[in-house]
Amino acid sequence: MDDVTTQRTVSLLGSTGSIGTQACQIVRANPERFRIVALSAGGRDLELVAQQAVEFDVELVGIAAGDRAKLESLIADAAQATGKRAVSRVVVGDDASVHAAGVGADVVLNGITGSIGLRPTVAALEAGSTLALANKESLIVGGPIVKKLEKPGQIVPVDSEHSAIAQSLTSGAAHEVRKLVVTASGGPFRGMTREQLGDVTPEQALKHPNFAMGRVITTNSATLVNKGLEVIEAHLLFDIPIERVETVVHAQQYIHSMVEFHDGAVVAQLGLPTMLVPIAMGLDWPHRIPDVETPIDWTKAMNWTFEPLDDEAFPAVRLAREVGAAGATYPAVYNAANEECVEAFHDRRIGFLDIVDTVEKVVGQHTATSGELDVDGVLAAETWARATAHDAIDKVAR
Repeated sequence: MDDVTTQRTVSLLGSTGSIGTQACQIVRANPERFRIVALSAGGRDLELVAQQAVEFDVELVGIAAGDRAKLESLIADAAQATGKRAVSRVVVGDDASVHAAGVGADVVLNGITGSIGLRPTVAALEAGSTLALANKESLIVGGPIVKKLEKPGQIVPVDSEHSAIAQSLTSGAAHEVRKLVVTASGGPFRGMTREQLGDVTPEQALKHPNFAMGRVITTNSATLVNKGLEVIEAHLLFDIPIERVETVVHAQQYIHSMVEFHDGAVVAQLGLPTMLVPIAMGLDWPHRIPDVETPIDWTKAMNWTFEPLDDEAFPAVRLAREVGAAGATYPAVYNAANEECVEAFHDRRIGFLDIVDTVEKVVGQHTATSGELDVDGVLAAETWARATAHDAIDKVAR
């Protein structure tokens, strides 16, 4: 696929989410470069799924949950309204995204949120597709599984930080890299002390300074759990020891991440704080799509700041380093326990600081089993972590 004039087929997982809808925007503007052949979604917005399926004339559409008859009716209505054909294959159920991932498209863009993206990630790799990975959790919880399946260059990161690192790494050889520097916005509570964080509310945690995201991801950005996950992801994606992956708070988010080389040079990727360029790079790596994003306006004065991460107020990254170094099922436990704690926080059963404190307790109780890790082992560890987190949450809530 080195010829940029060759149209690439795309399977889009999580088509109605933020990543998915922006990917559709890019494909819509570049029909000569991309053709969506399959898409999947959770099923909350069946009307949008039907519209996307008909617009892009996909061969397969899948939803994790929902009424098959209703979706087929909506697809028929959309086809009639536009004069296009209806989709011939509709899949409903937990494995819908697995089916979409395994169709053999040139590129599978995994924009699913959460560790439920692991099986589709595995399916895409086994099908030989290039995996444009926005679903960081599948790599984090299934690291050994994914790394074993991955062929050289088969995974292209879509998270803005990791896309920035991948782009910056082209400036030097692997043995010349000293460290990776992952930037963090600091979230809505940047600069607050641990004591001040004790009283923050769910509503405050959802007010991210730069992005509108789902509840879990936005809360993870407030606790910096999201940044902890990204540190583990960088370690696994680029085969860099986790102690050589640093974080720095850059509130403006114009510098998406950096690579420091052993001669002292630091190469950074800059751009507006949006996801369009990372998604486009994921779809057509290593080629660039013209005018996919508005460049920075250098005629305007700007101030960019950098601050060290406060590990006392935000211990999530420190804990992530520990579970990332331990490997095995520890990252899966970290992620699953956090998801349960985030829900408990929004249900007002625990406080903001209790989220990471509880995750640390759960991780401390975990003992990984020996032997080669498989998907069932990951899922079993997650089930244990969720149950253990519930027990810990109940004790905090009393």
